[in-house]
Amino acid sequence: MAKTMEARSYEEALAWLRDQGFDLTEAPGMSGRVFLRKYNVSAAIQKTPDDGVKIFAYPGYLIGSEISKLVNRGYQQFLKTSKTEVPATADHLKALHSFAEELKVALGLPSLYNESLGTVSESYQYDRVEDRDKKPTDRPKRPWEVAGAAAALAAKKGRA
Repeated sequence: MAKTMEARSYEEALAWLRDQGFDLTEAPGMSGRVFLRKYNVSAAIQKTPDDGVKIFAYPGYLIGSEISKLVNRGYQQFLKTSKTEVPATADHLKALHSFAEELKVALGLPSLYNESLGTVSESYQYDRVEDRDKKPTDRPKRPWEVAGAAAALAAKKGRA
């Protein structure tokens, strides 16, 4: 049984967030974009042309002054920034989960079942195959792919 939620306007969402103890900071040089902070987790929202609100930067735990990205490696979740990667603790994950749920309520977004069970990572990598999250055209060639291409070229030359 699905329950419909009414999306909030930008001003309604900001008022709700302030009432719930979120720290709001206007993005420098950008009107209609706000950084949110609570539980040492941060995200950014922005105003849409129809006075709605959308998430600009998804929630991430703050490491220094940078919003981290949660990465799941199958055996452990990590908080990754441009400079460092640290193992995520239960406290980190609880803070991320609480923040994300409150943000969904503030914006009038649905809370999905799998997300309600716990923290959901932005990316998953269950094995240790490098570069598999990149587009196929951006991945480096594997040794067997290079050898296969060379063999195919040699076979073509032999036929000519």
